[in-house]
Amino acid sequence: MGIRIEPLDGQIGAEVVGLDLDRPIDAATRQALYAAWLDAGILLFRGIGTTSERQLALSRCFGELEVHPVESIRLEGCPEIITLTSRGGVEPAVFYFDGQPIAGHIPWHTDLIYTPTPCRGGLLRMVEKPPVGGETGWVDTAAAYDALPDGTRARIEGLEARFDFVHDLREMRFGRPEKLELGTLGNVEYPEFPDVAHPLVWTHPESGRRALMLSPVQLVDMVGMERSEGDALLEELVAHVTDGRFSYVHDWQEGDMVLWDNWRTMHSAFGTPPDCHRVVHRTTIRGEQTTGRLL
Repeated sequence: MGIRIEPLDGQIGAEVVGLDLDRPIDAATRQALYAAWLDAGILLFRGIGTTSERQLALSRCFGELEVHPVESIRLEGCPEIITLTSRGGVEPAVFYFDGQPIAGHIPWHTDLIYTPTPCRGGLLRMVEKPPVGGETGWVDTAAAYDALPDGTRARIEGLEARFDFVHDLREMRFGRPEKLELGTLGNVEYPEFPDVAHPLVWTHPESGRRALMLSPVQLVDMVGMERSEGDALLEELVAHVTDGRFSYVHDWQEGDMVLWDNWRTMHSAFGTPPDCHRVVHRTTIRGEQTTGRLL
């Protein structure tokens, strides 16, 4: 099965061209896809995600899939897939940004950073594209680390930050959107998570790349550092990693799928106006690398 790997516009990510999901994915293609994932961190597959079966087949090329802890958003008959939508019984959170309501907006974050073992990655599939909005962005935190001054890299080596699960964006301490007001928190119930500490910098166990471990939605403070000093450091790092140089924003078409390496990226759901329906299916690749510790 011949495929091509082409760079995406901008600094990060790659597009996979020529993959035929009507046939089983052979071993050589699996190896080529996995190698491209390690190299690029983000892979785009345009227009070929037309069924749940295709999404599952592609997802399993990259590892074991895990079932999401929130049962109400699992796709019936496919527990490895969750549905992100404003239709049916699931109501997303709505916040006002500069007076305009946006549903389903999640600022920059790393999945499951609020646990000691973040997931390995995820694959999103656009099922129903909204007429307005709905973009998703990714940040390459390995590229952001490489761009830090030598003195900053030396300063943050060995340091830890504390993370907590945050659903109400008004509780964000770093990277909080300006002029933010609550509309509704929706009706999805989330379990409780204890605080966890992760290193600010860690080495990817497969690629060997060094990457920043930042997740502004859940970022609380520095471990073992006076708060004013720690906050200044984290504000500097968050501003650096989210300044646009290391990001890719995808304007979806139905059938598109995007895979990301959660060990070296952050992502953001930009959200939609509340009356615009968007349906996305997602699989999660299980992580087996414990990077954090409970506090």
